[in-house]
Amino acid sequence: MSSATVEETTLDASNRCDRCGAQAYLRVTLNSGGQLLFCAHHGRAHHDKLQQVALTIQDETARLD
Repeated sequence: MSSATVEETTLDASNRCDRCGAQAYLRVTLNSGGQLLFCAHHGRAHHDKLQQVALTIQDETARLD
């Protein structure tokens, strides 16, 4: 896994978690080419598995601090 270094658009309130519908703070680009969005809670809950399948992870959870 690596942090997203390509120019990704900033996640905003219109981006919703694929698991629960809360605001997304993580965009995961999969090795297969698909993308998943996660809230901070589900991003933490699935962190280990996501690192195994992710090409990049755009993590904007620092905005919550």
